[in-house]
Amino acid sequence: MSDPVLRLSGIEKGYNRGQPNEVVVLRGAELTVARGETVAMVAPSGAGKSTLLHIAGLLDTADTGEVAIAGENLGGISDRRRTILRRQEVGFVYQFHHLLPEFTALENVVLPQLANGVPRKDAEARAEMLLDSVGVGPRGAHRPAALSGGEQQRVAFCRAMANSPKLLLADEPTGNLDPATSDTVFDALMRLVQETGLSALIATHNLELAARMDRQVRLEDGRLVPL
Repeated sequence: MSDPVLRLSGIEKGYNRGQPNEVVVLRGAELTVARGETVAMVAPSGAGKSTLLHIAGLLDTADTGEVAIAGENLGGISDRRRTILRRQEVGFVYQFHHLLPEFTALENVVLPQLANGVPRKDAEARAEMLLDSVGVGPRGAHRPAALSGGEQQRVAFCRAMANSPKLLLADEPTGNLDPATSDTVFDALMRLVQETGLSALIATHNLELAARMDRQVRLEDGRLVPL
């Protein structure tokens, strides 16, 4: 069996360690995400799902435990190596789109590729393909302020996919949208994930959306348990 795309082993994380106001967020969290698998992580606000996603995506470090992406154990690696892995292997989608307002939709998808050394012509071709695949290709020349909330988030999906990552991490990716738009946007995300065959760990409090993924887990008392 091939290595999972993501493996979290014994992840613990707390804040203000040793202080009277110490807060322990993760207590030995364990998870594997197989190649091509979509996993929903269900948790209420404040349960630590963002912290876990940040650790999984190399934006934060655990107090104890191990993170492996595509079979590479990331314990003790250099900051430079973490940055390269984050850029090449991981795509992020947040509740708010965080698009760069001074750039067009197309440019927002091109820029991560340029940072990764892709020639501009190739980056633009891939950006156009991705935008077309989620139905916002005709809006590529517009800046984020001229796009609807659903369009902005679909552009954010494309930006996360720009460098062909192995792993997509999403934190309430439709939580800022009305129910009808949320459904449409989530459909676009799942199509994009399935067509590219990447693995995804998606945090959501929406059980209907969670049920459309391959597997569901709940973050409960700092641990991940099957839903």
